[in-house]
Amino acid sequence: MPEKEYIASLFADLEHDLPHIWGRTVQSVFIGGGTPSLFSAEAMDELIAGLRMRLALEPMAEITLEANPGAIEVGKFAEFKSAGINRLSIGCQSFNDDYLDKLGRIHDRQDAINAAESAHAAGFDNVNLDLMFGLPEQTLQTAMADIQQAISLSPSHISHYQLTIEPNTLFHHSQPALPEAETSWAMQEQCEEQLANAGYKHYEISAHAKEGKQCLHNLNYWQFGDYLGIGAGAHAKISSAAEQNITRSWKHKHPEKYLAATKTNDHISGSSILTRNDAAFEFMMNALRLKKGFAKTLFTEQTGLSIHQISKALEKAEQLKLITHDISRITPTEHGWHFLNDLIALFLKET
Repeated sequence: MPEKEYIASLFADLEHDLPHIWGRTVQSVFIGGGTPSLFSAEAMDELIAGLRMRLALEPMAEITLEANPGAIEVGKFAEFKSAGINRLSIGCQSFNDDYLDKLGRIHDRQDAINAAESAHAAGFDNVNLDLMFGLPEQTLQTAMADIQQAISLSPSHISHYQLTIEPNTLFHHSQPALPEAETSWAMQEQCEEQLANAGYKHYEISAHAKEGKQCLHNLNYWQFGDYLGIGAGAHAKISSAAEQNITRSWKHKHPEKYLAATKTNDHISGSSILTRNDAAFEFMMNALRLKKGFAKTLFTEQTGLSIHQISKALEKAEQLKLITHDISRITPTEHGWHFLNDLIALFLKET
């Protein structure tokens, strides 16, 4: 797909949506989905400049680019930084060649190491490394080796999450031999301990960061903040005070259909308005992922609802010692975090 045509479509898409965010300041930009680091440095420069022209970006806005550890992308890191990218998120997944092969990744261990080192050499002081555990035939020792290798590369942020088998994937149709639940639990527990010992604060269920390096974009998402999405398959969540509703929308997923749609006012593939129950449940599903939980006032600010909307579920969660609940704040306990799906399910039943 021609770069210039796609960049032009992104701007047309954004301009269609600008009325939804008039007067708002944008604190973060996340360039992800697919492999955006395959864009040329010139295209990335045009994109960032165009966003600054059209949006009220905060002066120190976090601008993240997702990158794969491929030689082509790594060679452009310095140019991406010059274009205005100030945070890189590198999809290492593992530093073990056998597991990378099982995952179908096209990079190897050395590519992942080179990518992290090249990010630092390019001047990035805000780098995330994505790692997975519970991989096919993975052992506790190799999971620990992955974490130790990641820490040795000195990223500011490490995302560490368990492999999940998604529908309509190769693994879903041909189930691999995954570690036993007890082994996966040991991987998570011991890796988290290693990260804490290395100075990474565990601030979200799968996110660990050095002091002051939490991902602003994801914090907004986990706190049920609004976001605008442009691009093929992009999603958005926008709250309207005037209309007293929260709308989710999504763009056409197929690139060619998306390009054609941005030339008209048909850039939105679909949308839905959240019900009161949906808003309450979605807020809790996201906010309970945060180690510190959330202020009760945030629930009302982001959903427009009283905290009494979920009072029965809160009472049940507290009885089960899954949360602590005082006059101003709701916080998951360690037990609640370890059984997060069970905790979240209480609010689905409530709503």
